[in-house]
Amino acid sequence: MLEEPESQRRAQQREQEEPSERERPIPLIVAAITLAVVIFGVAYILLSEPFGQADLGDRRTVADLRAPAAGAAGAGADGKQVFTANCVACHQATGKGLPGVFPPLDGSEWVMGEERTLANILLHGVSGELSVMGNSYKGAMPSFQQLSDAELAAVASYVRAEWSNKAGALKAELFATERKAGTRSTPFNGEAELKALTAKTP
Repeated sequence: MLEEPESQRRAQQREQEEPSERERPIPLIVAAITLAVVIFGVAYILLSEPFGQADLGDRRTVADLRAPAAGAAGAGADGKQVFTANCVACHQATGKGLPGVFPPLDGSEWVMGEERTLANILLHGVSGELSVMGNSYKGAMPSFQQLSDAELAAVASYVRAEWSNKAGALKAELFATERKAGTRSTPFNGEAELKALTAKTP
């Protein structure tokens, strides 16, 4: 019988060699970083005392968390947001409108005047000729009855106090009352009907 070549015997020995676990120590730099992170975390907890400082949490008071009182001007609505979503395309962010096309709200006697008139303009809209600050406009403003009383009060209060306007806020109850009392299904026909509205007893 021929002897196996030396190379074959060595190959068999390598294949049959029992596996052994070799030591692979953690690199020194990794151990140092891990230790530093642990020390920093412990020091932060001990020095900051988060459990003893209430001001590190939610700082809102009970009053901040309460819902706005029912009927408060613009309760639950942001007048500027309502204006941006529904009015800014025509009346512009400056409140100046577009000359000869859309009337201004800044300085408008209809905005700062009789509260019931403004409420009804928003609820029912207006078309036909309308004089604003000495200039005549003939167009159409749609009704915004789809908005809630709170949203209407919020946007009305916003335009009455924005830009150079200094009029007071309106309450949601005003819009609720005018909405309930109103029987109109079409916009007001020009300023003549709007002026007649203020002459009527609410």
